[in-house]
Amino acid sequence: MKKWIIPVMALMTMQMTTSCGNNSGEGDKVDTVNAGQAAFNVEAESFADLQVLRYEVPGFNELTPKQKELAYYLYEAALCGRDIIYDQKNKYGLTIRKTIEAIYGSYKGDKNSDDWKKFETYAGRVWFSNGNYHHYSNEKFIPECSFEYFTQLVNDCDQAKLPKNAGESNADFMARIKPAVYDMSFMPKLVDQRADIDNVANSANNFYEGVTQKEVDAFYAGFNTEGNAPSWGLNSKLMKGADGKLVEKVWKVGGMYSPSIEKIVYWLEKAVPVAENAAQKKALELLVQYYKSGDLKTFDDYSIAWAVDTNSRLDAVNGFIEVYMDAIGKRGSFESVVSIKDLEMSKRIEAIANEAQWFEDNSPIMKEHKKDTVKGISAKAITVIVESGDASPSTPIGVNLPNADWIRKDHGSKSVSLSNIVHSYNIMKAKGGTLDEFGASPEVIARLKKHGSLAGDLHTDMHECIGHASGRINKGVKTTDITLKNYASTMEEARADLVALYYIMDQKLVDIGVMPTMDVGKAEYDSYIMNGLMTQLTRLKEGEQLEEAHMRNRQLVAGWAYEKGKKDNVIEFFTNNNKTYVRVNDYAKLRVLFGELLKELQRIKSEGDYQGAKNLVEGYGVKVDAKLHKEILERYAKLNVKPYQGFIQPRLVPVMNGDKITDVKVEYPTSFYQQMMEYADKYSFLPVMN
Repeated sequence: MKKWIIPVMALMTMQMTTSCGNNSGEGDKVDTVNAGQAAFNVEAESFADLQVLRYEVPGFNELTPKQKELAYYLYEAALCGRDIIYDQKNKYGLTIRKTIEAIYGSYKGDKNSDDWKKFETYAGRVWFSNGNYHHYSNEKFIPECSFEYFTQLVNDCDQAKLPKNAGESNADFMARIKPAVYDMSFMPKLVDQRADIDNVANSANNFYEGVTQKEVDAFYAGFNTEGNAPSWGLNSKLMKGADGKLVEKVWKVGGMYSPSIEKIVYWLEKAVPVAENAAQKKALELLVQYYKSGDLKTFDDYSIAWAVDTNSRLDAVNGFIEVYMDAIGKRGSFESVVSIKDLEMSKRIEAIANEAQWFEDNSPIMKEHKKDTVKGISAKAITVIVESGDASPSTPIGVNLPNADWIRKDHGSKSVSLSNIVHSYNIMKAKGGTLDEFGASPEVIARLKKHGSLAGDLHTDMHECIGHASGRINKGVKTTDITLKNYASTMEEARADLVALYYIMDQKLVDIGVMPTMDVGKAEYDSYIMNGLMTQLTRLKEGEQLEEAHMRNRQLVAGWAYEKGKKDNVIEFFTNNNKTYVRVNDYAKLRVLFGELLKELQRIKSEGDYQGAKNLVEGYGVKVDAKLHKEILERYAKLNVKPYQGFIQPRLVPVMNGDKITDVKVEYPTSFYQQMMEYADKYSFLPVMN
């Protein structure tokens, strides 16, 4: 169950910027802007369907020298895992990336040609998506330049940097990687969640090799999955050994990914002595033990220690955390987020967390599915220092961890909003024209311009802080990756969204001072329905159906409410000047519908009702109206905006006195392409497994 919220391309809260130039930004004379200089520009390069942004780290200079030193060690530990995500996405991922790096870093030919620009765009897309599968749609993408031109680039680059086998010719190398790079029928989808297929065999990720979904299910059938059982399979690849039996290749020191994990451990061990307090030190020590042993019970011990450390100013997520990249929701992708608590912005989310028991008690779900006591929800806003792995360049805007239901139930969880990331998005939203194009009326547009940012922030806060932490699974029901399988992530995100939607139209939020007026709730309903039924379709190509779990979740919720509210005309599609719009006609009745669907989704999760989950997702969350989709794409294309955004990461630079760190400075790189080449030099630890 993924707890990160991927930024929604909602027309009112996350409007996208206009395109700003070509590709790599070659010719940029300045690679960084130092903290404290003139007005911070959040825009960087754009290419394909992607806009690269930048974010500041306010508050970093307020840290003590010891805290800055800790931040630097956690920053290095985060970036040392970068190689892992490329290999996790596909077994050819590192080969492709290192080939691109060899070409981009050493090619001396014509860099003004159309072919080079096409290659350059492909390079940017691979770096942005951590491989050659789109970071959001999971579809494979290929270079627009010809295979012959790509071969020429390989022939003309520094041969020592190419990831070839010993004695392998360029011709043989290109023949070997051609299907992975150019053949759309070869491993076409990173995560394939279609119904009634083998989701394991049809997914291109590197979590399994030579095994079927039935074999995977049978392998884990004998594992204890009740109570406080670990998340089996979270940190390993499953494949067949020489004897034909299934075996896990564990990601640990001495195991799979050891060269990168050893570097992560090196920096974490340097962080331990400068931890802010005993609780943080204990969590870091347990994380090191986990990486060394690969023991998932130790990971649970670490997760508990991390969750109960609520007093530290600095924090870090580091590990194999989220399971979206696995179609059946078992294996975790590597990611890391290092952050500082945003003291001022935390006040709103803390006010919500303080009422967690009230929200649980007043939820529309069945009494037997409610928690008697909501424990330990720690809520805060954070200022991100660096993100890595599956959290970068495309980043979440909120998180609720740990993922294990039993840990959240017995020990609590941390719920955070990424305030400086949201700030960069909010700067950009005024530059987009999406709202004016798709807003249902001047009244709706005005309300969204006035309240849309707060509405989106509150939705994130409620989704993470209350939504994911709410409800309970019935005794004897196995974990959701076992019971709901390929629908688990979609159902969990829909459930958390519905909690947020139900309560954002509650007077309670006004009473506790986090919302000035109920118009904020109306703005969120306008936003959610327009995005779920219309504007998120800009992220799909014609003919595609919904695959990504968040997109399925939003269409499921909005589509179900539209269908169930037809009798009372709660939500209405209409046309004006031959353009289609959608509007909410009855906000109170829509809230009732959201409550009814929340009750059903919680029942499905609590009871482990796979068929119920399948019926909802396949019935409402997958299919796309082709005619409406075509119209939306045509209207959106005229706006000249990019549907996806991600970030260049700040750079931490230690100030040394001999072998001691006396200070740490923050630099803000301006070129995504240059940063990727810097990372190639500094954080490439895994050998290519040819």
